[in-house]
Amino acid sequence: MARPRILVTMGDPSGVGPEVVVKAVAKPEVRALADISVVGSTAALLETWAWLGLRDAPPPVIEPTGTGVGPFPVGQLSPVSAKSAHAWVEFAARKCLAGEAAAMVTAPVNKEAFSLAGITDTGHQEVLARLSGATNVKTMLVSGQLRCMHLSTHKSLAEACRYVKRANVLDAVMLTHEHFVRWGFANPRIAVAALNPHASDNGLIGREELDEIAPAVADARAKGVNVSGPIPADSVFNAAIAGKHDVVVVMYHDQGHIPIKVHGFEQSVSVNLGLPFLRTSVDHGTAFDIAGRGVADETSMVEAIRLAVSLVNGAGL
Repeated sequence: MARPRILVTMGDPSGVGPEVVVKAVAKPEVRALADISVVGSTAALLETWAWLGLRDAPPPVIEPTGTGVGPFPVGQLSPVSAKSAHAWVEFAARKCLAGEAAAMVTAPVNKEAFSLAGITDTGHQEVLARLSGATNVKTMLVSGQLRCMHLSTHKSLAEACRYVKRANVLDAVMLTHEHFVRWGFANPRIAVAALNPHASDNGLIGREELDEIAPAVADARAKGVNVSGPIPADSVFNAAIAGKHDVVVVMYHDQGHIPIKVHGFEQSVSVNLGLPFLRTSVDHGTAFDIAGRGVADETSMVEAIRLAVSLVNGAGL
């Protein structure tokens, strides 16, 4: 396999981002996968490298002008940290858009810190969509055999329920089908989760299944997509883990995040669909409560790098 160029963003330097990045890229088996550069603070990376007691040479760091000076207070919200983290994401995205990197892998940013810093982008996905001009960007979580593609993510529950419309569900199913075919699934088996308990019991508990989800599934089938649903959310994930479905399209954030994190929290990875470049990410937050203590688990970052390289090389999920 080729060793593609991968940019790993440090995330919020006040959180566990520097630690999980350093721990992951310090592994010889990870560094063998790709030509990896870290986008972030040189000082933060070298300091982390030192207090973790690592002896090998650290990876190359790209520090965009004016972003790595800090101070970056450990374990607390910081507008300074947020502004640097935001700039690092923008830098890596622009390099991917310019064809100068095959993919970007992101450590966690903090949405509250973004807001305190006056940043209007809610999180990574909004930054990447804005810079690329992509209008239909979705988030998929992966943990082992369980894959959850989200109809919506950063919406309140009430707003997410209102977003369950026939056209939106159809777009999500088609986007999922297109990407899975691109990733080597000849006939991807897509399940669509219901919104309401018991898939509404034929309209007794809400109308979304009858009026929006089922028609969207029928529309997708008419286009030749191998899709089933709406399937009650209390049974569809177990079936997917057992191998009956390749991916589950879920209706809102927690409907997908909870089963993924219960099934395999440490191994879970986030992948964006709908961008003109590849971005994977850890599936955890900045964890200010354990930042700087050396106890952060780097497994998700390792898996995010592995998945990025696999997808870039055409080896699939």
